[in-house]
Amino acid sequence: MRKVTTLVLLAICSFAFGQIERVEPPNWWANMNSTELELLVYGDNISNLDPEFSGNINIKKVVKVENPNYLFVTVDTEDITAGTHTLSLKKGKRTVDSFNYEFKTRRDGSEQRKGFDSSDVIYLLMPDRFANGDPSNDSTSETIEKANREHQGGRHGGDIQGIIDHLDYINELGATTLWSTPLTLDNEKVYSYHGYASSDLYKIDPRYGSNEDFASLSAELHKRNMKHIMDFVPNHWGLSHWLIQDLPSSDWIHFWEGGENGFKRSNYIQTTQFDPYASEIDAKGCMDGWFDYTMPDMNENNPMLITYLVQNAIWWIESGDLDGIRVDTYPYNDKKGITEWVTRVMEEYPNFNVMGEIFMHETAHIAYWQKDSKVGAIQGFNSNLPTVMDFPLHDILPRVFKEDQQNWGDGVYRIYDHLTKDFLYPNINNLLIKMGNHDVNRINQEFDGDVDKYKMALTLIMTLRGIPQIYYGDEIGMLGDKGKGDGDIRRDFPGGWTGDEQDAFTSKGRTTKQNEYFEFTKNLLNWRKGKKAIHFGETLHFSPVDNVYVYFRYLPDNPNETVMVVLNNSNKDQKIDLARFEEGIQSHTKALEIISGMEYEINQNLDVAAKSGLVFELK
Repeated sequence: MRKVTTLVLLAICSFAFGQIERVEPPNWWANMNSTELELLVYGDNISNLDPEFSGNINIKKVVKVENPNYLFVTVDTEDITAGTHTLSLKKGKRTVDSFNYEFKTRRDGSEQRKGFDSSDVIYLLMPDRFANGDPSNDSTSETIEKANREHQGGRHGGDIQGIIDHLDYINELGATTLWSTPLTLDNEKVYSYHGYASSDLYKIDPRYGSNEDFASLSAELHKRNMKHIMDFVPNHWGLSHWLIQDLPSSDWIHFWEGGENGFKRSNYIQTTQFDPYASEIDAKGCMDGWFDYTMPDMNENNPMLITYLVQNAIWWIESGDLDGIRVDTYPYNDKKGITEWVTRVMEEYPNFNVMGEIFMHETAHIAYWQKDSKVGAIQGFNSNLPTVMDFPLHDILPRVFKEDQQNWGDGVYRIYDHLTKDFLYPNINNLLIKMGNHDVNRINQEFDGDVDKYKMALTLIMTLRGIPQIYYGDEIGMLGDKGKGDGDIRRDFPGGWTGDEQDAFTSKGRTTKQNEYFEFTKNLLNWRKGKKAIHFGETLHFSPVDNVYVYFRYLPDNPNETVMVVLNNSNKDQKIDLARFEEGIQSHTKALEIISGMEYEINQNLDVAAKSGLVFELK
């Protein structure tokens, strides 16, 4: 295997002309908005060959780079018709090698595909830990790490077929959208199950299945009127990525002198992206530093790399029939480069959605990264990124529901205060809100398995502005302590493997407590599906008193679409005088509580049990 060096790239001494080993993207589509396609053509010492396309396809530009094993061939696709065309590499009049390149027909309406939005509920899972539908691919001859379910940080065997086998479970739960952590090949020697160190951006890891299986997953989701989000990782690739092992040129990665293979760890100070006082060395240390030893940091100042990443995203959207992309470690990317990337993707699909992981803890810092942000505009920056993650809300949730007394600023007042900062966001509906994910303590671990606290937190998440996301297993009360290692917060879903002692995918297989979690989640999520006031409505809230928080979601032009939420976060039953909330109740006289199904008269008092929430449809 070729190795990365400091200034030059090895394996460039041969003068024999070899075969074409790769062409990326491996195929394309006719009738794309972008009329240029930059093909990466790879093979031993091919840079002295001349590319030629059949079918009168116009080659607009050929770029040769440091490494003679590459040609970058830009073709004009404006008038290309679907079909297979021959790409030939020639030495004079002699054809040295050729490649049959296919331009496919796009799906009808592909350009106008609608992305996920605030009418959806996202179900996040880690494929290796969800369900093993095909044990025959647990270990493969072409991948290094073999299955070992006894090892917390090893491969456990979950796969795409396991997800497909349990889509009806996710659908029954009421989630409308699936987000899986990365499924592309991660062929590192150890700890590869998470998928965030890709070895091939165009290939599904065979331990998960095939590219065809990935497309089948989308098809099965769409049969159920569900959506599919792909996890995309442009900031860093795996050290074992074939392109990293034989770089086109030294400026495709951030190479640090003195470090083994150019490694220097990021300082992780994301605020240097906008800090007006940041030193250059700190900014470079964040954006150019490697996320980890096995994850070389990609140089998005390189326009050829950005084009490669844009085309890769478009290729997966088309071939995988996607409804959204989640971008990992968004602020670690070069700001200019990642903005060009998201802009070009959204130009191809104007109704699509891209969500960036902004793992920061201040509302202003998150808002900076959303498209059309006034915060970013202060520095003349517009990210063009539609959706960001409300991590500050996630940060306070564990504290909120463990604080029985409001005092000043405690308990549900933290939620009230947090929402007062929403004016910083240009689009509050495009905020991902969540109780947890694959990088933090499970919410039920934070609540010590207290189902009442879970119910209140879920009620909040499912009725606030934004796009709610739950993490696999939360709906059955799964625990996980990050202090015990990432594997503990990424436990196997019980019943996903043949021979499991319990099958929590079925009502009969769940314990009584697990069913209490599940049924509450199911009822709330399925009710939410039809509530436009929750999806796109306005918010009216009242400052909490005695740790009781009351807010309304409503459509201004439709008074029949009004939802009132009451959260009693105290450890005592409370009788609430509703007169204070007349501004939200208005002329409504009755209310249907959606979990219990009980109908209430909207009079002067409302009894609310300790540590509980009520969700009313006002009539």
